[in-house]
Amino acid sequence: MGVTRKDVEKIAQLAELAVDDAAARELEQQLSRILDYVAQLAEVRDDAGTAGDARAARLRPDVLAPDPLSRAPQQFAPGFKDGLFTVPRLGELDRGDDVP
Repeated sequence: MGVTRKDVEKIAQLAELAVDDAAARELEQQLSRILDYVAQLAEVRDDAGTAGDARAARLRPDVLAPDPLSRAPQQFAPGFKDGLFTVPRLGELDRGDDVP
């Protein structure tokens, strides 16, 4: 499967790229090689992972679990109430003792 000059020009137009003639020729060759490689990959047999195949990779089950924390949030949070972090109102930290 080959990419034509017209394909390269259309892709460049969609990507809003300015492509000169030399770059267009190079892109045409590179994109054609990429598509040829993808076509080769599509021809590869995909039954290598069947049961009993010694070459199949043994993968762990994908289990969604939270990462354990070394300390609970309450231990390092400046304020914590009902499972939420509490913070001072904006501006309260900027008040000095000299402000009434």
